[in-house]
Amino acid sequence: MARSIINPRRLDQPDWSAPELSYLQLIKARAAWPLHRSLPGYEPTPLRSLPGLAAELGLGAVLVKDEGPRFGIDAFKGLGASFAMFTVMRQRWQESTGQELTPSMFRDPQVKATLGDLVFCAATDGNHGRAVAWTARMLGQRAVIYMPDDTVPSRIASIEGEGAEARLIAGTFDHCVQACARDAEANGWQVIADTAYPGYMEIPGYIMTGYSTLFAEIAEQSDLAFDAVLLPAGVGGLAGAGSAFFVQEMGADRPRMICVEPEESACFLESMAAGGNEPIAAAGNQQSLMAGLNCGLPSLLAWPVIRDATDLFLAVADTYAVKAMQAYHRHGVESGESGAAALAGLLALMDAPELQDARDHLGLGNESRILVVNTEAATDPENHRRVVAAAQEDPS
Repeated sequence: MARSIINPRRLDQPDWSAPELSYLQLIKARAAWPLHRSLPGYEPTPLRSLPGLAAELGLGAVLVKDEGPRFGIDAFKGLGASFAMFTVMRQRWQESTGQELTPSMFRDPQVKATLGDLVFCAATDGNHGRAVAWTARMLGQRAVIYMPDDTVPSRIASIEGEGAEARLIAGTFDHCVQACARDAEANGWQVIADTAYPGYMEIPGYIMTGYSTLFAEIAEQSDLAFDAVLLPAGVGGLAGAGSAFFVQEMGADRPRMICVEPEESACFLESMAAGGNEPIAAAGNQQSLMAGLNCGLPSLLAWPVIRDATDLFLAVADTYAVKAMQAYHRHGVESGESGAAALAGLLALMDAPELQDARDHLGLGNESRILVVNTEAATDPENHRRVVAAAQEDPS
């Protein structure tokens, strides 16, 4: 099952001059790229062409920006956490020394010696928390990561493996956000959250700026001549960064932008269905297989960008995520449940009878070039093996 809404509020040239959206100028300037190039293990992730999959779907081309190899931590999230934490350190360094902190100084032990011990904390469904922990480990600093208590053991282990403390919270991702903010206030810790909420608007913009490096890489790897771009949305950081990048690079000539969410966590689609003025909470139970997208509220920074730039909002059932993981495996790409969400949206678009109006609106056909982002490798290896094995036992 799938749902869609064609966006009546899409703008060719959005007005993003509001002060809280000033981070969009950093995206336009590709400001995070110098830092990322300075980090150990950096190299652009591959943009893979999957001609066999395109033929299966009756499309001209399907290209996948494969974030599984990113920094050796299995997901794109290191881009956002590292740039946000660099910006925090740069601000503190300037206040302390009156000098500029350059990317080459980010991991210098002298910086820690000057600034002292810090604690970075974050709420996560998995990948963002690991990225914060990974960056903190590079800096020799402490990280405390808040996770829903039903998180699979492999994702908890990956965070603890980076030297961080994982705190399990009863409830949803949004309960973790609240617990993280409360403890940070009480203990003087630095929150590195990827969602913006009242009173916390600056750092999520730096995280989205960090994400934009992957789109800058795509611009180097291609001519950006896509007919449609499908991006997954939890709180909306990646979808917002991608939407901002394409709008600022191409304006009205940008590809059709499609925001993909799980049916049970469709806060962007449901916000648009409610009138599209302000974001609202998702009505579902936030129990999707696509665990990294189980977010109930849109980020207040991502919402206006996605609202203005997106052509189609799409919510898909977990069955499409399973099919997408299996399709990726057939064509040589490893993808986790959340990583497969964008392709899940594409499979639904090309298959579900209830999406006929959306297909007609997009006009996808055998000459269409489609871009999807695989945001993660198999971050739950046990479930990935089960999903792939099930396809091999029943290839239908």
